[in-house]
Amino acid sequence: MALLPGHLTPLLQDHLAHLGAWMPFAKAAALLEGFTHTQVSESSAQRHTQAIGLAYEAVQLADVERIERDWPEMPEEPAKLVVSADGAMVPLVAGEWTEVKTVVVSEVCDSGRMDATAGVRTHNHSYFSRLADAETFQRLSLGELTRRRVETAQQLAAVNDGAEWIQGFLDYQCPEAVRILDFAHAAERICQLGDVVLGEGSAEGECWRAEQLHQLKHEGAAALMPKLRSFAAEHVAVPVVTENLAYLEKRLSQMQYPVFQAAGWPIGSGVVESGNKLVVEARLKGAGMHWARASVNPMLSLRNAVCNDRWEEAWQQSAAHIRRVGVRRRPVHLKRKPSAEVVLTAPRATLPPAEAVVPIKPASIHPWRRTNYATKARLAQADPNART
Repeated sequence: MALLPGHLTPLLQDHLAHLGAWMPFAKAAALLEGFTHTQVSESSAQRHTQAIGLAYEAVQLADVERIERDWPEMPEEPAKLVVSADGAMVPLVAGEWTEVKTVVVSEVCDSGRMDATAGVRTHNHSYFSRLADAETFQRLSLGELTRRRVETAQQLAAVNDGAEWIQGFLDYQCPEAVRILDFAHAAERICQLGDVVLGEGSAEGECWRAEQLHQLKHEGAAALMPKLRSFAAEHVAVPVVTENLAYLEKRLSQMQYPVFQAAGWPIGSGVVESGNKLVVEARLKGAGMHWARASVNPMLSLRNAVCNDRWEEAWQQSAAHIRRVGVRRRPVHLKRKPSAEVVLTAPRATLPPAEAVVPIKPASIHPWRRTNYATKARLAQADPNART
């Protein structure tokens, strides 16, 4: 009969978990009753939603392990993709806060369909989010990036802020991507220099900022940096000046904004900042919400499913997983109704120890990985009959 553990039918569990992925559990239980005349408690809504989230998290981990084992060959399918990553803070129990990492993959719209005055547009966004350290996150995101054919995209760019963990993520997942520093982050650093030298909020400072940012956007950073160093020369002892100059100089190659715009790339990472709000904060950062650490990733897996418009697929895979392995019940002493939106710790799919798993991507000449044109040329010179 394809039933699942619990007193609810699979269809009701589907609806309840779907509602729980969108709204607080008490509201989800109330809506289920209104729609189906089936009464469930807030704690039941929490338990069923999290059970599906745990199962889907396990399904996604199994997909990553399959890819690492088989490294399937992929066709060169998407024409032009953009990858952006960022972090958002969520509240845990006992007043603790922690960072959830999210990566967004987007397609760049055909420039022929855009208005001449419009900026570069992206569409067909998909999200992957996890509470994890940088190394674990880059491994777990392999499933979504493989699904979106990031490795074999004909053109690929990465628009991000300057966080070091993001650069490591790109080194692992898409080292050949064109790296673009989010224009707003570069502008913020320049504006901080103006605040120190000319005074925050001064009329002279406002004019100076407008001039520098216009030059940055239309001429690039190479010509601007000597001016900035001279401008702030008398204030190099101020820590914020030293820090910002070093930050900008380190990322000169990522601030070639005229070149990037001419190539049809976006220069802002607003899509991932919006993704933080849509995927993470809209559900996990509501008033009165405090989450157990072990409860965050099951909820994020479901948030990814609903925001990627893949709920039906996620539900089918999660239900099949539960039918195969069942669900682990919490101890009786933990089965009590939580206050507000506190989610109690529950068993979850755990990753193997870091030292036991060494995820190594194949070399660039492996069929699964895309080889760039320069590499293809070198291979052709070495062996004209080599398959590239």
